[in-house]
Amino acid sequence: MNADKKIIIDELLERVNKSPYVLVMDYTGITVPQFSELRDELRAGGAECHVAKNTYMRAALSEAGLPDISSELNGQTAFVTGEGEVTSAAKAVKNFAKKAESVKIKVGILDGEVIDAAKIDVLASLPSRDELLAKLLSVINEPGTSILRAINEKFGNAGGSADEATEAAAE
Repeated sequence: MNADKKIIIDELLERVNKSPYVLVMDYTGITVPQFSELRDELRAGGAECHVAKNTYMRAALSEAGLPDISSELNGQTAFVTGEGEVTSAAKAVKNFAKKAESVKIKVGILDGEVIDAAKIDVLASLPSRDELLAKLLSVINEPGTSILRAINEKFGNAGGSADEATEAAAE
C-alpha cells in the first residue's frame, strides 16, 4: 500500500476509534459555505465532519473491527465522528438535511452496531444528556419541595415561626 494512503487510513482509523459513533451522509449538491455551516454546528456539539475516499473509510472501519457498511459507501460521502453526544451530532445532521434537501443521511454505526437512517432520526429527536439529567433532578426534588410547601403553608400562614416549622419537619 502506498505510504500516503496508509497515513490517511491511519488518521481515519484514529478518528473512528476515538468516537463511539460514525454517521454517514451523502452530501451531493451542497456548497462550500453550507458545508462550513454544518461543520460549525457539529463542532458546537463536539463532533466533526470529514470527507474521505470511500475506499479509505472502508479500510479504516475494517481495521477498527466495525461492521461492514460498504454497501452504503458510494458517491459523495461525508463522515461524522466525535467524542460528544451522538444526539447532538444527529440533530445537527438532521437539521442540515432539512435545509439542504439534496443531503441524505445514509447509515451509522453506534457502539459497534449498524443503525439505519430512521434510527438516526430517532436519536436526533431525543433530548441531550444534560436535559435528561435536569428532568431527573426535578423529579427527585419534587417530593421534598412538596413537603416544604406544605410546611410553609401550615406554619407560615398560621403565624408560626420558622423554628416551629423546622421542628415540625424534623418530627
